[in-house]
This record gives sequence, C-alpha cells and structure tokens, in this order.
Amino acid sequence: MTLRDLRSVLFVPVLSTHLFAKAAQRGADALVLDLEDAIPPDRKQAARDKVAEAVGCLADRAPVLVRVNADPGLLRADIAALPVSRLAGVMLPKVESAAQVQAVAGWLHESGRGGAAPPIIALIETPLGVLRLESIATAHGSVAALGFGAEDYATEMSIAPTPESLDWAAHAVANCAHAFGLACWGLPGSVAEIHDMASYAALVARARAIGFTGTVCIHPAQVPHANRGFSPSAAELEWARAVVAAAEDADVRGLGAVALDGRMIDRPVIERARSLLSRG
Repeated sequence: MTLRDLRSVLFVPVLSTHLFAKAAQRGADALVLDLEDAIPPDRKQAARDKVAEAVGCLADRAPVLVRVNADPGLLRADIAALPVSRLAGVMLPKVESAAQVQAVAGWLHESGRGGAAPPIIALIETPLGVLRLESIATAHGSVAALGFGAEDYATEMSIAPTPESLDWAAHAVANCAHAFGLACWGLPGSVAEIHDMASYAALVARARAIGFTGTVCIHPAQVPHANRGFSPSAAELEWARAVVAAAEDADVRGLGAVALDGRMIDRPVIERARSLLSRG
C-alpha cells in the first residue's frame, strides 16, 4: 500500500496507550501518532520516550506514521526518537520552504543509519506554504504526499475554515500534488466536526471532487465516512466498466471513436475509467 492508497489516517495520542487497541480496530487505512498539537510543551519529552514503544504496538496492525513538531528546537529531538525503519511516513507540519524538507530528509537518513528513510508528508498550513508549493513538492525525492491543514491556514488568513473561503488554497494544493504524482490529504473545511456526520461526509465528497485522495481523521467516527467518500461508488464503477468494455470493443472492431450513452469516449475518459477500476 502506498500513501496514494490511504483514504483515512486516524490520529492516535502517543501517550494514550489505553487507546491503541481500539484505534487499530476502527478501520482506518493508517494511524498517525502525534507529537505536535496533542502534546503539551511539558510532555514533549515523555511523548518522545514513548513513541518507539507505541509504533511497536501498532505497526503490525496498520501502517503507522508520526507527526513531528515544526519548531526547530523540538524537531531534531523528535526525529532522533523515531524508529524510522518501522514508519510508513513522517508528517512535517507548517512547511514553508524546500530547505525545511531537505533538512528533515537528511536527519531521517541519519537516524536510519543509512537505511531507507520513510516518506515525508509535507503539511501546507500557511499562506507562504501555498505560495511555495512547487518548490516544496520537488524539494526531495522522499516527499510522497502533500497535506492541507485547513484549520491552521484559516487562522493564518484570519478567515473561517469554510469550503468557500478555503476553495482556492485547497485547489492549489491538490493541483500541485497531482502535477508531481503525490498523494494529497485534507479537506477544504474544518476537520473538527465529530457529530454531524452528514456535513462531514459532504465535505469529504467535496475534497474528492477537488482531487484529494484521502484525509486525516481526528475522531474514529470520521473514519467510515472518509473510507467511503474517497472510494469509487458503485455507480462510478459500473460506468467505468462500461467505458472500458466499449473501448475494448471499439479496438477489436478497428473503430477510432466510440460513443456510450450519447457521449463520445476518448483517451482521457478511458484512462479515468481505468483509474477508477484500479481503486475499486
């Protein structure tokens, strides 16, 4: 499984060991242990001391990622504590430059003692990060995904985290991710909704329509909606199968063009159909 295959990535507090077993049973495609927002300043070292044990408890049940701190004063110590060979990825928050990514990639390589370093998920959470998307996405070969941090971005912009206000930035992140073959995680709105699941599901649908491939989940209740929303629907798969069948029939008959349900089928349509089938 690659990062592009992940639809739901559930946050798990690294110090809440009593939640590990339940977290692994929630159906998320991957789990992320948080060293950043979920950990108060006076507990950062305690979290680092526990992270290797936590990864060991979870890694056999699901792919495990870790979100480190953006603060340079905390970041280096975070990375030194990571069992890098067992991680499916490292989430780097508030990325605003290629230099940040390159430094982290180097430290991960050092921590892995020359072994393969885990991929980096660069979280775009500020206006400057959006402006520098291309240089961040291409900063290092270990960058495998871009993530859009809607809440932090909205705070930086002094706006509410609504789909309307975040639409442009969300499109920019998704476009850049696809331009360079990266996974794209996030929602064009607040991730904080944990009760109104109809609204959350609508936000997931909007994210997928923009081009996002998955999202982080802050509560287990969000997981099934993320999994469903970032998967092709039965109707989409039926359409895709019909398109591919019509295209293959046209090839056999030597036809250069073919129509299905009153619409012409050309190469981009066929490729999109095959892509849907590969995810179904």
